Amino acid sequence: MKQQQLNSRAWLEMLTLGAIWGGVFLAVALALKEIPVFCLVTMRVGFAAVVLWIYILVRKHQIPRGWKVWSAVIVMGILNNAVPFTLLNFGQTQIASGLTSILNAGTVVFATLISAMFLKDERLTPRKLVGVILGMSGVVTVIGVQALQTFDLRSLGQIACIGATFSYALAGVWARKHLSGVSPAASSAGMLTDSAQVMAPITLWIDGWPTWAYSGQTWLSLIYIVIIATVIAYLLYFRVLNSAGASNTLLVTLVVPPIAVTLGAFVLAEQLPLRSLLGFALIATALAVIDGRLWKLAHRTFSTARGSAIPR
Repeated sequence: MKQQQLNSRAWLEMLTLGAIWGGVFLAVALALKEIPVFCLVTMRVGFAAVVLWIYILVRKHQIPRGWKVWSAVIVMGILNNAVPFTLLNFGQTQIASGLTSILNAGTVVFATLISAMFLKDERLTPRKLVGVILGMSGVVTVIGVQALQTFDLRSLGQIACIGATFSYALAGVWARKHLSGVSPAASSAGMLTDSAQVMAPITLWIDGWPTWAYSGQTWLSLIYIVIIATVIAYLLYFRVLNSAGASNTLLVTLVVPPIAVTLGAFVLAEQLPLRSLLGFALIATALAVIDGRLWKLAHRTFSTARGSAIPR
């Protein structure tokens, strides 16, 4: 099957999406100064769900019916929102926001591995296996071998981020198997609503009622997280997905970490060790290998050069 191409509009939309998600790590880091971990997750999914339902009603989108669809949406809400948002938020209380974004880039590596296990049309080819090995090496490099041997809060924060990427990967496989053909806006609103229902009682039990007495910076961060990084980002994500295809959309994971690292350095004065940047380079290489286009380009170039060198 021919791979879909990225036209100029799709490139612009994908880069915009990468910039939005690159900025969310800074916004979360700022919001977590005043809002507890579970409370921030509940606010994010709850407020975003309300905004999306308003959008659906105004645009008169068709709302899917049937217990089978909505039971799948509940699972999606847990795997794609409740679990990873909570783990990433906890991770950011222990490690730098830029480091969190780098670890989050490993999602595609786990998705490739899990998809090969559960989806018949996503088999693990030798090229993808090389990509997975490179990606895993990059993740281990970012964390550091020593951190895997000691379980302090920083180590737990990094492991929590890895858990989030694993949950995202499971969510991708679940969506392909159970939510194909469902309206993106409706499925997004549904999973956010369900994850809010899951998170609300946990939040009340652990964090209690929110105080709402936040600084202007926290409110601005919360608005960015809810409106821009969740509502607009989801709608833009599905637009890019539909126009450019899944493999092209995966490239957004290469855009997010450089932006998050740069914002963390300038705004929060974060400094990442050299191994973090080396690990990201390995993960980026892994994504390029999994995507396959650079490999095919190199193969065509080599074949052309070899053919032209043959005496006529």
